[in-house]
Amino acid sequence: MSVLRIGVCLLLAFSVFAFGAVQTWSVSLLEIGAALLLVAWAFIVSRDADAKIQWSPLNAPLLGFVAIGLLQLLFHRTAYPFLTRQELLRLAAYFIVLFLTAQAFRSRGDLSALAWFLVVLCFAVSLLAIIQHFTSNGEIYWFQKVASGADVFGPYVNRNHFAGFVELTLPVGLALLAFRGVRRELFPLASLLTIVPVSALVLSGSRAGIIGLAFGIGVLALLARSRQAMRGPRMVAVAMVALAALALIAWVGARGAIERFTPQHSNGIAFSRRAIMFSGAAHIFLDHPILGSGLGTTVSVYPRYETQYDSRIVDHVHDDYIEALAETGLLGGLCGVAFLWRLYRDARRNFQADQSHFSRALHAGAIAALCALLLHSFADFNLHIPSNALLFLVMAYLATSPPLPSEPSGERDRQRTREHAIIGR
Repeated sequence: MSVLRIGVCLLLAFSVFAFGAVQTWSVSLLEIGAALLLVAWAFIVSRDADAKIQWSPLNAPLLGFVAIGLLQLLFHRTAYPFLTRQELLRLAAYFIVLFLTAQAFRSRGDLSALAWFLVVLCFAVSLLAIIQHFTSNGEIYWFQKVASGADVFGPYVNRNHFAGFVELTLPVGLALLAFRGVRRELFPLASLLTIVPVSALVLSGSRAGIIGLAFGIGVLALLARSRQAMRGPRMVAVAMVALAALALIAWVGARGAIERFTPQHSNGIAFSRRAIMFSGAAHIFLDHPILGSGLGTTVSVYPRYETQYDSRIVDHVHDDYIEALAETGLLGGLCGVAFLWRLYRDARRNFQADQSHFSRALHAGAIAALCALLLHSFADFNLHIPSNALLFLVMAYLATSPPLPSEPSGERDRQRTREHAIIGR
């Protein structure tokens, strides 16, 4: 399964660095990569008589959205069949990645590698974003020009989608620090890898992103308090990390972020404009209450419901929930509620189960990340950005994954002895 683990991680990293996989070439490679990984998994399983398939409780609701798209095409209930077929291919790729993540990452070693991959990815993208912010002239990677009026930050065309990426990945590192999920000697490294993304998010100036991350950190603090995870030296260490993050924020400059919270700030989508788009999407839902207007058809249907034209094309309505209802109707709403209910039920049960410090940290970090993005989704469309949608599903799997038992003290001592022996060589 090592091929699958490497493949899933490469696919996640590619989708992030390829502008969030929002362009035709990048999302096509994402879909092809997911299909190839599925073929590789089928080949591996066919040669292993003892292989077991782990079925995530989140698979069924996600397949429900796929079924809705197929019904829309079969019964000609979509306003634009081509766009619905495109969205169906994306959903199929998302499902494949969720399914393969559940097959490839089960043991403590595999999950530890995935957690560190997410922490390092968050750090690398955030460091790139900070450097690019101060050295480029509004270009991605210093050469990729974007349309006039774009709000570039890091590899993302929109600063709010970079914020969504940080919301989904940063809580993993924070949880490892708060819940003793890393060894003491790795604490300084983990601290460094989490400090930089905090400053990058603040520097991006995404209002919804900052609020979402603050909410996620609040959820993480409540989870830590419920398990009495942060006590004594651990509380002091986490406080020092927070102070270091604040110092870095002050150094790189938080003035732009503060200004974006003032009423005089004019950049971005105004609240009144968001309310108008919400109203338009609501009318689409009322006109197509059962199956919706069709997956991915907002960009083609919305102009008929436009009440305030400002020369901008509305491809998404800056609210993932109402857009899902507009495109998939009540059936899609039921699938969404089922997904969130199963996510809440299994995440709560698994977090409260008896498990190791690392396992509890992984569950807590995933829960905090999901809470942050689900709040952000009321004001943006991060779940329609392929890279962030994939990371959301990975976090959903981690939150609902079976808890890992605590290692016996004797086994931990033997493991440390082996590590010290290797280092001594």
